[in-house]
Amino acid sequence: MAESAASRFVDQFSCPVCLDGLKEPVTIPCGHSYCMSCITDCWGQKEQGPPYRCPQCRESFSQRPLLKKNTLIAEMMETLQQTALQTAAVDCDVCTTEKRRAVKSCLQCLPSFCQTHLQPHYQSPAFMKHKLVKASRNIQENICLRHGKLLEIYCQDDCQSICCLCTDNHKGHSVVSVDSEWTRKKEELKETKVLCQKLIQERERGQRELSEALKLLTSSALETMDDFEKVFIELICSLEKKRSEIKEQIRAQEKTEIDRAEELHRHLDQELTELRKRQTKIEKLMITDDQIHCLKSCQSACALPTFENVPMTQHTLFFKDISISMFKEVLEDVFQQQTAKISREVSNVYVTNPPEPKTQNDFLQYFFDLHLDLNTAHNNLKLSEDNRKILSSDKAQQYPD
Repeated sequence: MAESAASRFVDQFSCPVCLDGLKEPVTIPCGHSYCMSCITDCWGQKEQGPPYRCPQCRESFSQRPLLKKNTLIAEMMETLQQTALQTAAVDCDVCTTEKRRAVKSCLQCLPSFCQTHLQPHYQSPAFMKHKLVKASRNIQENICLRHGKLLEIYCQDDCQSICCLCTDNHKGHSVVSVDSEWTRKKEELKETKVLCQKLIQERERGQRELSEALKLLTSSALETMDDFEKVFIELICSLEKKRSEIKEQIRAQEKTEIDRAEELHRHLDQELTELRKRQTKIEKLMITDDQIHCLKSCQSACALPTFENVPMTQHTLFFKDISISMFKEVLEDVFQQQTAKISREVSNVYVTNPPEPKTQNDFLQYFFDLHLDLNTAHNNLKLSEDNRKILSSDKAQQYPD
């Protein structure tokens, strides 16, 4: 009954999105709770933008709510899960009327015994050599299906547990006792757990750095657009078109980098979810006494999935570093070359490493065909001086003393 009660409570605290028990639970302003990764993925979809809505009650929020872990629910879920594991009791196979809880299982006899019916194994010399383990429903997995003998030998070449009669089929193989193999596997599990924790820390650090880089990116984009606005207001009407083009390019580049960063966020969330699941599985394997069952499972638990290195965020260039001050001095005939330079610099603002160019069009975006004629340059310098005088004269007329 305790087991069913715990299961009912776990079901009540399930995520409405994935329908599983809440993992890293967060509660949004409307009061509903979700897994951190589920609600992040839901609001991170391209078609999901302001206003953000609760998937359950559809209440909308003009700004994306800040997600923080609900510590109370997280602790409650952990307690319920532990209770469910502890209350998964095994009944005594000898009790005939009221079934009492089994405390040990015998690998030779196979039944599970309560404390009362276990006494002969402690008192009678006939049972002294029998091996007792923690009561388990999977006790049959410790017996060879072919010979009916105890699986007490492990073949390292075939990665399977065998009985003493199976050794004829494993001649020349490296065989050890199940106990020694489990001791070795536990050490391997410990090493895997350390590596798993290291990968989790790297990805958490990557998320923090990515968040900081995005804040700087957005701040510098706003600051740079303000600077462009101030500069372009002082320019003549012929510069208006180019001003709009550059502003649009900045917004597009900012959106591109934000989209790429959000995609990386989702990728890191998936990897963290997988790593945490693997870590939980390893911890459960390390505390169980059912060696044969664990040996079958630890092979997959020790094989971590392959992950790419966490991309390092870039801080070498922001929008504010773009050369715009010279715009006050340039003239119409050199304006095209200056805007081309700015366009290249805007394209180089990124939070993570941009994808490598693969097609001809990808390479052409970094290419600008510029020509310089000495006679034209000389004429441009002369024209620049004349236009500067005209601009000064116009300002003097607009703002007389």
